[in-house]
Amino acid sequence: MDSEIARQFDKLQDHFQSDLTRPLAFRREQLGKLKKLITRNHKAIAEALKQDLGKCNQESWMTETGYLIGDIEHHLKHLKKWTKPRRVSTPVIAQPGHSFIQPEPLGTVLVMGAWNYPLQLSLAPLISAIAAGNCAVLKPSELAPNTSTLLAELIPQYLDERAVQVVEGGVEVSTELLKQPWDHVFYTGGERVGKIVMTAAAKHLSPVTLELGGKSPCIVADDCELKVTADRIVWSKWMNAGQTCVAPDYILVERRFAETLTGALTKSLQRFYGKDARQSADYGCIINDNHFYRLVELLKGQNIVHGGQTDADSRYIEPTLVLDPDPSSTLMTEEIFGPILPIITMDSLDDSLTFINRRPKPLALYLYTKNRAFEQQLLNKTSAGSVCINDGMMFMANMKLPFGGVGNSGIGRYHGQWGFDTFSHLKSVMRRGTWFDINWRYPPFNKFKLLMLKLFQ
Repeated sequence: MDSEIARQFDKLQDHFQSDLTRPLAFRREQLGKLKKLITRNHKAIAEALKQDLGKCNQESWMTETGYLIGDIEHHLKHLKKWTKPRRVSTPVIAQPGHSFIQPEPLGTVLVMGAWNYPLQLSLAPLISAIAAGNCAVLKPSELAPNTSTLLAELIPQYLDERAVQVVEGGVEVSTELLKQPWDHVFYTGGERVGKIVMTAAAKHLSPVTLELGGKSPCIVADDCELKVTADRIVWSKWMNAGQTCVAPDYILVERRFAETLTGALTKSLQRFYGKDARQSADYGCIINDNHFYRLVELLKGQNIVHGGQTDADSRYIEPTLVLDPDPSSTLMTEEIFGPILPIITMDSLDDSLTFINRRPKPLALYLYTKNRAFEQQLLNKTSAGSVCINDGMMFMANMKLPFGGVGNSGIGRYHGQWGFDTFSHLKSVMRRGTWFDINWRYPPFNKFKLLMLKLFQ
């Protein structure tokens, strides 16, 4: 396997060096073909997602296929502009001169997808890699086997195999892939494996983008629009059965408002999924037995105020609300990544900022309030990959916003031009004129030359 993967890598490098992927026309063609892959096979994709995660068709479209079609169209619309030299000013000391930034492809890159959105989180980075003019290997997650197999079957039918290849497999395959000297490694997943990826990449000084996760807080103030707030929290938390890296991981609320909020969340849950979410076609399942039993273990000994029912055969966990768990419990120290939402009560909203700042920086931070002063206080006093005010996850829909973590929640950014730039080397270029030459920088030095340098540098 080692030699096979090494040969694949070498071939892709050769194809990149041949300038196959550099022309704008080639990039656009490949993006167009990727769009066709999605549109022509959306039913097969939806079925694979249903088998892997129990996703309903509308959720699959909203978060996977439809999202990716919009992503491709955004790249196609702006690609010509992104590839052009970006002019910057030139200081007096370097006149006459012209300065610009020239985006160029990095080379041969590795994209390691995640299982929770196995189509989106595999293809979205690949879209940016192709747009930037790279050759790429895609390694889908083996934990979503139906989607992984489908991608491995479809991609060679639509994309040029000299530029894009799919490699399937588990830990052993990932280990061999990471032995290659990639020009960039893009990984989406958990913090533990992210550290392994970064360590392996460091041996070759390969740059990395790590899209990780963490415990994303959600602060709810008592002046919020209650029904809208509850609906948006429920939508963003229990989509994909809570298996979303930017889902709200826990709620922080003033003690006197907790019962009101809990009641509103319960009503929203029943409106969305009925009194028995197991019977809802719109509610998914847990990805596998290991994650199911991990989540069941988190519920033991907790003060459950709604839900809590589980079924191992269908990997079903009812949407569950937990009131005031021990802050030192596993439920509150590890990313939940499932349909369990702790509600932590506070004496005041100011206490919530202290609570957040004592923990690792989250991937996302949510606030529901009409109070602009507190909103600004939160933005000034906390750090998170992204912040969304009065909604959950909707910032992901804006391709003009960069997406990525900070601290333990990740390294690097993508989406839209941010993804294009991640997979590009932004090369600095200066072109000097020769018809006039300022000699202040040349020896022999004197006081006048030093004075001129100080004045115009």
